[in-house]
Amino acid sequence: MTPALSYLVWSIVLCWLMVLIASLVRAESWTSAGLLKAFGNRDDLGDASALAGRMDRAAKNMLENLQFFGLLVLTAQAAGKGADSGVTTGAMLFFWARVVYAPLYWAGVKFLRTGAWAAAVVGMLMIGRALL
Repeated sequence: MTPALSYLVWSIVLCWLMVLIASLVRAESWTSAGLLKAFGNRDDLGDASALAGRMDRAAKNMLENLQFFGLLVLTAQAAGKGADSGVTTGAMLFFWARVVYAPLYWAGVKFLRTGAWAAAVVGMLMIGRALL
């Protein structure tokens, strides 16, 4: 497996964790009532807290960006460029920027969060450049 594919797998794990954690926080699953909501169909969640809203938006943003990242990495792999330094560096930058992005978004840190998002975009651009 190329390093870029490894970063794709780890990005998928990160995305899944972000979705799971956002869901558990939204349901307030640390309480007995929240745990019942988490195991139910979630029709009665009520209003989301500010933190739960940020966590949900961060998870959705990760899902959106993961699609593009995944397609770029898989295209690089199919083109025989999956181990190129630009692809590997771009994949590494994407993953680590997204690791930084999540807690910054959850904490409500505006400008640094956008910087982390931009770094992940630069990582995708690096992969795209290696393909052209």
